[in-house]
Amino acid sequence: MPSLHRRRMVGECSSGNPVDDCWRCDPSWSDNRQRLADCAVGFGRGSTGGKNGKSYVVTDPSDDADAASPAPGTLRYGVIQQEPLWITFARDMTIRPKQDLVVASDKTVDGRGAGVVVGDGGACFVLRNVSNVIIHGLTIRDCRPAQATSSSSESQGDGITVFSSTDVWVDHCTLEACADGLIDVTDGSTNVTLSNNVLRNHNKTMLLGHSDDFTDDKNMKVTVAFNRFGPGLIQRMPRCRFGLFHVINNDYINWEIYAI
Repeated sequence: MPSLHRRRMVGECSSGNPVDDCWRCDPSWSDNRQRLADCAVGFGRGSTGGKNGKSYVVTDPSDDADAASPAPGTLRYGVIQQEPLWITFARDMTIRPKQDLVVASDKTVDGRGAGVVVGDGGACFVLRNVSNVIIHGLTIRDCRPAQATSSSSESQGDGITVFSSTDVWVDHCTLEACADGLIDVTDGSTNVTLSNNVLRNHNKTMLLGHSDDFTDDKNMKVTVAFNRFGPGLIQRMPRCRFGLFHVINNDYINWEIYAI
């Protein structure tokens, strides 16, 4: 079983993890970042993210309260653009969003090569009615409901909230200590893969399916693979309703109430 904290090397490069083997063996991966879009496994493997789009580099970690007209160079400016973008980061940074980071379709948020923290007492990611989104290599922690008093806050303090969306892949992220869930996938979202993530220090970890009454989630398809759950988790690793789920090759450490 591939592990995030200990890998058995096979041959010159292979780790046994299909995602890592797809791109890490290339010493020039940073010159060919968009190859990552070909590396997903499971139900979300069709997600292309910002493949074939322009590159956008986040240079400014600040976040303006005006979510509709954010400053160029910020993460918010990149994720709301109505065109495919491959988003990277110029350096290590901590981003404290004042409102939910509402991500448009055809985006890759690629944290490889930089230490990027999102949240840190601010709001975090919301995907609503979108397709083709990849989020890779971020630390998402201490997410809280948006500061705005309007109805714009949809996440209630989740790390990543996925509503009514398709072809989504979240990989190699570390998520912890948010106000509500770490990753929630609901409202008929489908073709989603959550892989190689570390989830820790939280209560309601991962919800797949909105509620017992929301039967539209019967068409949901989600893969949960190669993740490390723990330490410090209490429940929902994941909690699943109605849909079809792959929950495979995950590492569970010291949960308190239940895992699955």
